[in-house]
Amino acid sequence: MKICMPVLEDKGMDSVVHGHFGSAPCFAVYDSETKNVAFSPNNEADHEHGSCMPVNALRTLGAQAVLCRGMGIRAANHLVAAGIKPFLVEAETITEAIGKYERREIRVLDEQTSCHAHNCQ
Repeated sequence: MKICMPVLEDKGMDSVVHGHFGSAPCFAVYDSETKNVAFSPNNEADHEHGSCMPVNALRTLGAQAVLCRGMGIRAANHLVAAGIKPFLVEAETITEAIGKYERREIRVLDEQTSCHAHNCQ
């Protein structure tokens, strides 16, 4: 499975998970089969609240799930419609986020768990 995470920069598995999905400078895609991680810039990091649409880029990267520390419900709904499952994870790094995912220490991102303001983190 390919798991996407918004990150501040490419520091391998020590990359810091960004506090909010849409404004992350780049995305890390972790392949649970090969244990490799690849990075791709978020070309929509600078955007007005609610106007970020990286779903097509994530689909191109093969993402099947997103782990993040915050996301609005509109973005979550776009991911779900594209067949990508959004989850909330309280983690500082990719290594920690993947560990929590594997231990099922994550929450489904839905109306109750989504951000309701751009400064939610």
